[in-house]
Amino acid sequence: MILQHINLAIRFLLELCALASLAYWGFVTGKGAAVKFFLGIGAPILLAVIWGVFGSPKAKIKLSLPLHLLLELIVFGMPALALYAAGKPQLAWIYGVCVVLNRIFMFIWKQ
Repeated sequence: MILQHINLAIRFLLELCALASLAYWGFVTGKGAAVKFFLGIGAPILLAVIWGVFGSPKAKIKLSLPLHLLLELIVFGMPALALYAAGKPQLAWIYGVCVVLNRIFMFIWKQ
């Protein structure tokens, strides 16, 4: 079904938005150039590595469903909190609602 493929594409876009959100947060909230660089680059890289190893569809280490859902909550919840902390509450809410709706459709369609 075409809607299922669109939902998976949205999921990928939400993953990219998660990385961008953490980068934005790091560069905005860090004090000093070195800290801004470390947070702005380091936070998204750390998130990408954790998601790639444990959460992605081709993850090297498969987690049980409860742990995978907890990881999803962290990986997709942190960017919303980061946006909120960086002074973008509306964007945080929009991102969060999109994540929740996407996850609901993933559950319904067993993706």
